[in-house]
Amino acid sequence: QVQLVESGGGLVQTGGSLRLSCAASGIRMSIHIMSWYRQAPGKQRELVAFIRTDGSIRYSDYVKGRFAISRDNAKLYLEMNSLKSEDTAVYYCNAKGLRSDVWGQGTQVTVSS
Repeated sequence: QVQLVESGGGLVQTGGSLRLSCAASGIRMSIHIMSWYRQAPGKQRELVAFIRTDGSIRYSDYVKGRFAISRDNAKLYLEMNSLKSEDTAVYYCNAKGLRSDVWGQGTQVTVSS
């Protein structure tokens, strides 16, 4: 069964850190573009960061220098530092291949001042 399951979200104070994980089953991450997206209340889903199949990484401007995406054979990670209130959102893991586009159920991140 093809599945992505996110974990690691929670409530954190401004300036704090969290590490999100995305467990992949039935998916070879090395042949998919693996991404983190987020969706804040009342806003559209937006790209946070991704890792291409060649291992190259890109970040959106609003998280560059604060977030770090990585993967191993079984999981995708998002290390989030210096969190701001505007980082509050549901964070989703995505795997995109030639014939697939798989989403996780999301994990809530809430940053309080």
